[in-house]
Amino acid sequence: MKVRLVAIGALVLGMAGLSAVAADAQDDPTHQPPGVSETLQGMASEHATHTAVTFDREMLQSMNGMFGDNGGPVAGLNSITVENYRYHEPAFYVPENFHALVLSYEHAGWTHLVDQKASPRDSTTPTRPLTDLWLHFKGTNVDGLTVVVRGPKQMSVIEVSGILKPLDLVHLSGHFGIPKVDPSAVMVPAAPGK
Repeated sequence: MKVRLVAIGALVLGMAGLSAVAADAQDDPTHQPPGVSETLQGMASEHATHTAVTFDREMLQSMNGMFGDNGGPVAGLNSITVENYRYHEPAFYVPENFHALVLSYEHAGWTHLVDQKASPRDSTTPTRPLTDLWLHFKGTNVDGLTVVVRGPKQMSVIEVSGILKPLDLVHLSGHFGIPKVDPSAVMVPAAPGK
């Protein structure tokens, strides 16, 4: 599934600016904030089949040849988890459940970015994939990343744990289930609680 994620320039500049706001967050991002797993399972009105795969540190280090001799962005990773929820019928995403997801990340000190082109109707009954991105910062580096892609019949959740420079995220796109960067997409900070 081709997903529009972020423009390279906007990603690097946006995260550099947002890191100053989120630098004081003290929570450990190696695990989801409390309640996230349950909220994701009940996100849509349709029953879902769920699959998940986790690449741990050892597995990621064995794949570092994909990124050159020094391992590039893989060197700082602890894990990548990819989850897919597939629906038999087009899903209606329950607004209250999505709001609970947003609040869980917000209370844990994560920064939420949304697709600038998304309309309010897309949030409940998307006709195209809709991307939400949460980042957790340690200083100017990203130490936790969650991407949620909601489509009509599938929702994908990608979680990355480790220490990454903002540019490393661009290098990881298109690998390990992480959506490929689309230069025409722009992610912007979400309003608090949205």
